[in-house]
Amino acid sequence: MRRYQYCLTVLLACGAVHAQVPASVPAQGHAAGAQAAVRRGWHFYDDPARYEPQKEIVSPAPVALPKPTGPQPPPEVKALRDLQAQLEQVKAVAVMNPTVANVRRYMELESKIVRNASLFADLSQKVAWANPDLDPTTQGRPVNAQALEVFEQVQMQERYSALANIGSDHILMFFFRGDCPYCHAYGPVLRAFSTKYRIQVLPVSLDGGAVPGFTNARTDNGTAATLNVKQVPALFLAQPITGRIMPVGFGVLSEGQLVERIDALRPRAVETAETLFGKTLSSR
Repeated sequence: MRRYQYCLTVLLACGAVHAQVPASVPAQGHAAGAQAAVRRGWHFYDDPARYEPQKEIVSPAPVALPKPTGPQPPPEVKALRDLQAQLEQVKAVAVMNPTVANVRRYMELESKIVRNASLFADLSQKVAWANPDLDPTTQGRPVNAQALEVFEQVQMQERYSALANIGSDHILMFFFRGDCPYCHAYGPVLRAFSTKYRIQVLPVSLDGGAVPGFTNARTDNGTAATLNVKQVPALFLAQPITGRIMPVGFGVLSEGQLVERIDALRPRAVETAETLFGKTLSSR
């Protein structure tokens, strides 16, 4: 009975509080929510929340890559590339893990490649024998000793013929020092070359000394510095008409070397001089 009276008292008190709140005062915050809960009473329930189904995410269609339009390599090219890649892979495994099986696998694959390369070399040699235009031994300088001797003789004769008239428009400038033993040894060789090919030699002494066979030497007046002569003996091929000068070589040269170098310089005299120096005697 007491419990019933206590609950009734509480209910009446709540109703009195509700009646005392003015209707014009808006409910705010937590107080308004509490009052609304009291008005709803105890016998109520909320409808379950309605969730809209999520839209299915559609991934974009893959973009097709353009197909190559150029010519495709033959299957042998792909096979060779795959074989090379396989060999590198097997070798790496054998090096990092050198077991009998791994090393054997590498050696077997390498042996297969070597056999194919050997077959290719043998067949290419036979093709070259049947086609002289593809045989490197018939082009340029021979490799056979007997053929090489004939080749050098023919080359020397052609050079001698080409240098027969070089003295008509060229001279040799010989820079030396009187205290240079190499210059003294080079003097007789150069003198004999000058007589044989009838080409004048202009001796230029850097220290005022002399060498045998060149008593009419001139003392250098700065030409050596212009031509950057830092070592003697030094020999230059000059064309007095144009004033162009080309280096033949430094140090002691044999007759064969002189013939070879002068013959190589003579057809390209203008180009060589302009490329190496860009200077002429007339420019001083």
